Amino acid sequence: MYKKTAVHYASKFMVDIMFYGGIVTVATVPWWTKFFRDYFGYTTAEWYYIMATLFISGICAVYIFYNLKKMFKTLLGGNPFVEENVSAFRKIAAACLIIAAIYAVKTFAMFSLATPLIVLVFVIGSLFCLTLKDIFKQAVYYKEENDGTI
Repeated sequence: MYKKTAVHYASKFMVDIMFYGGIVTVATVPWWTKFFRDYFGYTTAEWYYIMATLFISGICAVYIFYNLKKMFKTLLGGNPFVEENVSAFRKIAAACLIIAAIYAVKTFAMFSLATPLIVLVFVIGSLFCLTLKDIFKQAVYYKEENDGTI
């Protein structure tokens, strides 16, 4: 019997907060980046570039949290080894690669010390998700094979 712990519910709660907070943050990117444009003295072209970078990577981050929300439903339902989660890991890996690509371009367009680190983190995150995808795919196969023999 699968036991749900407080950690599961706390993690789901945090993912929900970050999902809805991410939606609000992405929706307000033009307003709060305008403050930073005025504060740091960016040109209008630089501001549009920063705004586009943050907007696209923010959409990808919200998409990652959306897939995590779907995965938590199966986890709390007691059946995490389903094909839906394999697909979710693949989608999360793709979103991580998109974020890494956006910031790889930003490394050459507007370099900052954090930008290559962001690229590295999201490439590693993508590889991690692809590895978990394969592990879950194998677990789904074993589960289906086991369910078929009973």
